[in-house]
Amino acid sequence: MIGKIKKFNFESLFILNTFGLIVNSYFFNNFIFIGVYILFFFISIFTTKNGLKIIKKFNLLQNIRDEGPANHFKKSDTPTMGGIFMIIPFLILLLIITINLGSPKLILLLLTIFGFFFTGFLDDYLSIKKKENKGLTTKEKLILQSVISIIFISLAYEKNLISPLITISDSLGINLNVFILPVSFLVLVGISNSVNLTDGLDGLAAGCSGIVFYGLGTEILLKEQQELFIFSILCFSMSGICLGFLKYNCYPAKIFMGDTGSLSIGAILGSIALFTNSIFTLSIFSGIFIIESLSVIIQVGFFKITKKLFLRGKRIFLMAPLHHHFELKGVKEQKIVENFWKINILLVILGIVLKINL
Repeated sequence: MIGKIKKFNFESLFILNTFGLIVNSYFFNNFIFIGVYILFFFISIFTTKNGLKIIKKFNLLQNIRDEGPANHFKKSDTPTMGGIFMIIPFLILLLIITINLGSPKLILLLLTIFGFFFTGFLDDYLSIKKKENKGLTTKEKLILQSVISIIFISLAYEKNLISPLITISDSLGINLNVFILPVSFLVLVGISNSVNLTDGLDGLAAGCSGIVFYGLGTEILLKEQQELFIFSILCFSMSGICLGFLKYNCYPAKIFMGDTGSLSIGAILGSIALFTNSIFTLSIFSGIFIIESLSVIIQVGFFKITKKLFLRGKRIFLMAPLHHHFELKGVKEQKIVENFWKINILLVILGIVLKINL
């Protein structure tokens, strides 16, 4: 059915996501889920609309990298750092919940997300200050992400907040024992950078993130563990935030989320998945993010190997990440984004079906 929709735009995605939340609220007999989603959808629209004026006032404008597709230069001077107006409302919500519940998981979650938020903010700020798309170096960014992730994982593991048993179904799981530490690091840093790499076309990362947050929130509800319901609420609030931001971020984008948004979104997904033992399902829901990231790894790796063997590097894709490959093949930006959204929706459906039936 999804594949037959000729024009799948922001309104279509919002209606589909909202319908999904209504079904969730009815099925679990708790309408707080749809309420939180709608509330933060409108909060996000409000903060983004007004934040856009602030960004324009301070000339916080995007610089386009020289290595990207040539047609992206027309996006130069588009307001950026929109992630500020996505993540701050979420951090305020998380802070209020944390103060009221005093949960070690929520405290650690708050500090970790703030760390990734600061890293993304610093990267965006330096990029604007230098007036070129080069903020923190790749090494500097990775060091900051690694330090934050290692602190998060060490404290969580020490306090038994992360389970070494990766649950695939009620009857099937893989006990990684101490190897859960490197796996957790890979999940947190990997998904954060994957969302960051996906954020290359108008509305691509925001739309996919809204879909994935819906899927993760639903999967947590299906666990039927009362103590985890708060993480579903956090996921549904972020789904609303992402789609509210999408109203101004879909093609042609009036604002970009920047690393401030993309790194934080990945950190929220990764850390919540670790706390709720949803790693397996998240890996399905996040298929678009993972494929985008793998396309870069494959491209760089293949180029280096062929350069060493044949003294001339060769490429598998016209350009990486994968969405740029399709752009250079002549596919319109809107169509690439729409198709990636549709695939992401199917991945969420697949993940939920597997969760129910395995």
